[in-house]
Amino acid sequence: MKELVIPQLFVSIWLLVNGFVSCQRPAVVNLGAIFTFDSVIGKAAKPAMEAAVSDINNDIRILNGTKLNLLMVDVNCSVFLGSVGAFQLVEEEVVAIIGPQSSGIAHMISTIANGLQVPLISYAATDPTLSALQFPFFIRTTQSDSYQMAAMADLVDFFRWREVIAIVVDDEYGRNGIGALGEELNKKRAKISYKLFLSNQLDESEVMDKLNKSKLLGPRVYVVHVNPDPRLRIFTVARKLQMMTDNYTWLATDWLSATLDSFPPTKKASLGFLQGVVGLRQHTPESSQKRAFMSRWKGMQRKGSASSELNTYGLQAYDTVWIVAYAIERFLDEHKTITFSFNSKLVDMKTSGLQIEKLKVFTGGNDLLDIILQTNFTGLSGQVQFNQDQNVFSGGYDVINIDQVSIRTVGYWSNVSGLSLSPQDARKGEQNSYSRVDQRLQNITWPGGKTERPRGWIIAPDERPLRIGVPNRASFVEFVTEVHGSHRIEGYCIDVFLKARELIPYDVPYMFEPFGDGQSNPRYDDLVHMVAADVFDAAVGDIAILTNRTKMVDFSQPYASTGLVIVAPIRNSKSSAWVFLQPFTVEMWCAIAASFVMIAVVIWILEHRVNDEFRGPPKKQLVTMLMFSFSTLFKTNQETTKSSLGRLVMVVWLFVLMVITASYTASLSSILTVQQLSSPITGIDSLIASHWPIGYQTGSFAYDYLSDSLYIPRSRLFALGSPEEYESALRRGPRDGGVAAIVDELLYVELFLSKQKDFGIIGQPFTRAGWGFAFQRESPLAVDMSTAILSLSESGELQKIREKWFCTMRSCPGEKKNRPEPNKLNLISFWGLYLLCGAFCLTAILVFLVRMVCQFVRYKRRQMQSSSPSPTPSSTRCSQVIRHFFDFIDEKEEVIKKMFSQCENPQPQASS
Repeated sequence: MKELVIPQLFVSIWLLVNGFVSCQRPAVVNLGAIFTFDSVIGKAAKPAMEAAVSDINNDIRILNGTKLNLLMVDVNCSVFLGSVGAFQLVEEEVVAIIGPQSSGIAHMISTIANGLQVPLISYAATDPTLSALQFPFFIRTTQSDSYQMAAMADLVDFFRWREVIAIVVDDEYGRNGIGALGEELNKKRAKISYKLFLSNQLDESEVMDKLNKSKLLGPRVYVVHVNPDPRLRIFTVARKLQMMTDNYTWLATDWLSATLDSFPPTKKASLGFLQGVVGLRQHTPESSQKRAFMSRWKGMQRKGSASSELNTYGLQAYDTVWIVAYAIERFLDEHKTITFSFNSKLVDMKTSGLQIEKLKVFTGGNDLLDIILQTNFTGLSGQVQFNQDQNVFSGGYDVINIDQVSIRTVGYWSNVSGLSLSPQDARKGEQNSYSRVDQRLQNITWPGGKTERPRGWIIAPDERPLRIGVPNRASFVEFVTEVHGSHRIEGYCIDVFLKARELIPYDVPYMFEPFGDGQSNPRYDDLVHMVAADVFDAAVGDIAILTNRTKMVDFSQPYASTGLVIVAPIRNSKSSAWVFLQPFTVEMWCAIAASFVMIAVVIWILEHRVNDEFRGPPKKQLVTMLMFSFSTLFKTNQETTKSSLGRLVMVVWLFVLMVITASYTASLSSILTVQQLSSPITGIDSLIASHWPIGYQTGSFAYDYLSDSLYIPRSRLFALGSPEEYESALRRGPRDGGVAAIVDELLYVELFLSKQKDFGIIGQPFTRAGWGFAFQRESPLAVDMSTAILSLSESGELQKIREKWFCTMRSCPGEKKNRPEPNKLNLISFWGLYLLCGAFCLTAILVFLVRMVCQFVRYKRRQMQSSSPSPTPSSTRCSQVIRHFFDFIDEKEEVIKKMFSQCENPQPQASS
């Protein structure tokens, strides 16, 4: 029994001791750091990390008594030494590795970190291909070059440059970074034209050779993306080659700002040769914490613990140590201890002398990684949080400009607001979209001391002249063609090109090469294809800007507007002897005639009793009232109206007559000036629906458009090569071997119609296009030529060139636009007027009759009172009353009034 109790006692004691030990927080936690000590970044990072470890170990509020032990390995910029150093640190059971600063080393040791589950936190490796998907244990506390290259692309686009030359170190950092720049520039329709790859050593002879060769290239905007170089060899060589002048533009990524920030003030005074360089610097917001540390840094320099000035990478290295320390503290609070275990796969490997099987896996690596990724920390470099790619959220960049010996901040960039005059932290709440018009920067001093925006591109001195393809037209040669018997190219399009070329602020050597045999018009699609295939550098002529062509080449701003129109035979309405009857329909003419008669009768009724001019023999009265009515049309009435009702009717009638006369005049003017179509075709729809042949110009895009877009059978389409063929085909017509209509571009048609009076345009252009000059894709000359064309348009030079080629003393083509046939005016258009006039006339007659009846009744009563009534038959009495009523109406108003006056005041008889 004792034999069983004793072993159980020992087991219980061992478990208690082991549990007590395992619950104790470790006294020391090892933290590794891999970087190059003697480098621009390393000289700032090493004392910064040492200061951070010292602050942490002296702060009783963190790690609760556990000491943080920083183990640093100098890799001397070697991937091999970096790998060896990583294994050395893992053997020391580090819980995390800070670094490396080199992207190439980061690629290698990230794989080691993945296998041994040790978080790798880099404050300087900016390669955008270091992704969390490939390297789940890699975390970045600095900004990825994907953000920096977006900032650089915005900078290039802000100054409207389209091509740059990249100077890049030939390693993962350089190649992948400049690859990201190329993608960002493509979004802005710009590109990297040439890449100058340099070795890591930046040998001056190599740099000189590459830069000297680049002077023969066209682009003059250089983007430099290399490792921090305290000797600034690229710019030193550029100065020797006279490339730091106003003919060149230099942009640098944040390697330059890190280098310059590390220089002591005495050395910065000798940087005058960098004048005009524009660069980026990772933005770190100002804070009391940052200012205090920079003041402390000065003391560290005096003591000798810091040998360089502080740069942004030093700030990020300091923050990285604190981020790991906070994560370790939380990890220990949750798990109490840190443990490592052997990897069974490594143990099973049969290695000779390498002792790889002794490498241990950090069992809490995943938990520590998760805690680090949840960081929300405000440090010297600003707010630190990680996104889903395990990169720190971008804090943006400062845009710096070297002016004389000072480094000026001329603006800021963030992925929220783009380029602006205030940093991102002062622009919270802005939307995550911006356009070029929103971008702002302060004035920049460029190389040579100039403040004007550099052009950024030239025609190199030894570059061959531009090969410009020119259509050798056989018809409409006024636009462009080769003069017979010579090699001279002339025409409207050529003059526009030459005038625009004069406005381009650099010399553009060129040579025209005719395209076509001169016997028939060439196919313009083939000409554009030859530009895209690098047979020609550009094409100048009457080239329509079409969707399928813009997919192959870049076009300049249109210098002429055009579109497809339909041309058909016309007839002139002025040849008709009865054209003056056409404005109104027959019903309208009948209504007008009836209106004159009605007005004549109404006015006669209203004026007959009061106006002597409307009295007399019946024949005279009939002539008077008809002449009065019709003469109102010409406002030459000899008679005047005296009654109030008559004047009211005349006012209404004259208003109606004014509207009718004005409408007639406008319609007749339109008919006399318009050209009436003699073809039943009224537009493109009726042309498609018909089965008649259609003509088009040889070489024009009209053929493909009619067949491919409008699905007109190709058998209906007939090629015509000259204006003479146009005229002949239209005169013959579809029944005599000709065509029913011709579809061609408006500018050709206007020139054709300026010499032909028997044809006209049906409707409006049914496609819209413009003529422009074609250039190879991404050619900077396309942008400069567009600017020149706009200047010509604004100054009126384009119109002068047009007048020179197409306008005669009389007119210019296209000034007299053909209008559609006007519709005849119908009675329904004026029924409201007639209703108004009829209502007034009827009301006036009714009022007149009521007044007459009242007067007649009054008159009869006076008559009956003055004489005794005699019995008469009722029928006879009724007819007499009616006869007497008409007699009463026929009497003059003055006579009736006199009769009433005598009845009311009878005259006394004179006594004898």
